[in-house]
Amino acid sequence: NTNARYFSFERIFAAAGSRRRRRRRCFCFLSADLTNLIRASNDTNKTTQHTKIKMVATAGDKQCEVVLVGCGTPKRGMGWYHAVQMIKGKCPSAKLCYIIEPWFMGPGASGPGGAEFAEFQKEAEEKEGIQFLMSVADLPALPEGKKRLALISGRTADNPRLLKECIDNGCSTIYLEKPGAPTVAELEVMRDQAKDAGVTVLMGYNKN
Repeated sequence: NTNARYFSFERIFAAAGSRRRRRRRCFCFLSADLTNLIRASNDTNKTTQHTKIKMVATAGDKQCEVVLVGCGTPKRGMGWYHAVQMIKGKCPSAKLCYIIEPWFMGPGASGPGGAEFAEFQKEAEEKEGIQFLMSVADLPALPEGKKRLALISGRTADNPRLLKECIDNGCSTIYLEKPGAPTVAELEVMRDQAKDAGVTVLMGYNKN
């Protein structure tokens, strides 16, 4: 009868409406799940970017760890030339791992040569993994089984102090740029300090 058909259609529409509501609820749940997954993925990517492993220069089995004390102005300072030679592999047994530069990383950063040094530092850190420090005292402990060589190319007046600091921080060999110290008396003290510590000191001279 008509009433029977009416109630049948009513049930059909009610059931269809119920299915549509279920589909809407299901879609909402799926949308929420996808949103959460995207957020989680973005958070993971951000964490990965912040925790990206930084390359660090490390001496190989047949290399000594070199600490350059006093880099100076790029393309002018003797220390910089030493650094470039080691970076280019001119001395295969030496691995430049640290550069100590208190002037350009401190008061001299905004002065002449500061911008050039900052550019050199950025490139050396990113491409070579060389670590730049403010003082010799900031050096980490020497890895077991490794040898540490210091190449001192700073101001002559600072050399007596720098040599003592290098000895105190695990350097077993020190290459000292000429003239070494302001006076002969200071050189004699430096010689005795190195001898007592069993440290070999070499003086750098260029033959004209």
